[in-house]
Amino acid sequence: MSAPILFQQVTVVSPSHRDTGPVDVLCSEGRWHFPAPGELLADDCRVIDARGQVLLPGLYDLHAHLREPGREDAETIASGTAAAVNGGFTGLLLMPDTNPAIDNGGMVQSVIDIASKTSPISVHVAGCISRRRGGEELAEIGEMRLRGAVMITDDGAPVNNPLLLRRALQYSRDLGLLVASHCDVKELSGNGAMHDGKVSYRLGLPGIHPCAEEIGIARDIRLAQSCRSRIHIKHVTTASGVETIRRYKREGVQVSAEVTPHHLIFTDEDVGDYDTNFKVKPPLRPAADTAALLAGLIDGTIDVIATDHSPHTEFEKTHDFASAPFGITGLDTALPALHHHLIQPGHLTWDVLMERLAIAPRRLLGLETPDIAAGTAVDAVLFDPAAITTVHRAFLKSRSHNNPFLGKTLTGSVAMVLLGDRVLLDRTAS
Repeated sequence: MSAPILFQQVTVVSPSHRDTGPVDVLCSEGRWHFPAPGELLADDCRVIDARGQVLLPGLYDLHAHLREPGREDAETIASGTAAAVNGGFTGLLLMPDTNPAIDNGGMVQSVIDIASKTSPISVHVAGCISRRRGGEELAEIGEMRLRGAVMITDDGAPVNNPLLLRRALQYSRDLGLLVASHCDVKELSGNGAMHDGKVSYRLGLPGIHPCAEEIGIARDIRLAQSCRSRIHIKHVTTASGVETIRRYKREGVQVSAEVTPHHLIFTDEDVGDYDTNFKVKPPLRPAADTAALLAGLIDGTIDVIATDHSPHTEFEKTHDFASAPFGITGLDTALPALHHHLIQPGHLTWDVLMERLAIAPRRLLGLETPDIAAGTAVDAVLFDPAAITTVHRAFLKSRSHNNPFLGKTLTGSVAMVLLGDRVLLDRTAS
């Protein structure tokens, strides 16, 4: 058990503390307290001058690929959750595209058991919609739910068969399980490597037309509407996709959506000279789409920011752009990157970030949401906007280094991560 910690004059951004000034906050025995002026503190209490710093509920990533079992050379649950702590996350949801895929109750239990032994933070598991993510036969949805799965998704691949997806939506509705969709029409995206537009033409790379994603979004939400089920749309990237989600929400459909930090920050122009650390799927889009994503995030059309943390080995990512795998890492860098590119310039507020990156992801899964209020359990990240984060290989805790911020300096730094009576990360003394 760590000694009590007093954060002096810290700005608290939490469901119970919005638009309030700096306060003194005490972390003691795994609970929050708000000491009165002059109140005596324990002799071993550590005092941190936190003026100008921000105390947030611990972040939660709704979309992380940690590769274990099967591709431990790229990431393990231990290394991936270490990266999460490094970036201020105290919980995450594992995607089921492992080898073998998480498509039955035994696999769900196996991964939960590994996480219980190797992870310092809360880890939840998503199961597959279809067996082996093949899109032909339903996975063991009920058994996976019994073993602890909180979502089903074939993420990384769409469910091409609409009847199969509709049945999954119906079963999951009755089980109280969230269905998440990777929206893509394979016949349209084909062997594309980046957004289909002027940059792909200039670079001579095969393009992925936005219709591949947009048609998938419209189809999958309509299927959910037809059986009155919930559906979550993964990594939205286009203005038309945002507008489709907005329209269906207005009609009362139970649809939620997520956007990644990299789709909010970068555009297809950032591919530059064939940099594979900018190769993602769905691909980076033009600036007009990026602006629409940010607007949708702010007005609530998009509910969640999720990293889509997708580690790959250096060998894989040093292939030529067309043949290199899709995906980048994001757990280590999401919070400082969002601060540097969106909060510091005034494009995004701390309140919106807190809601989209800490509260809404947990709420969608039916998990308890953290709050920094008197008597509540400690689950928080302290962020220092005046510090800097230099993203070098030693900084990254992920086993893979395919990160678009590698070699860059970001304004703002995760200063401390606290969970219960444990301090998981502490940069305040450095």
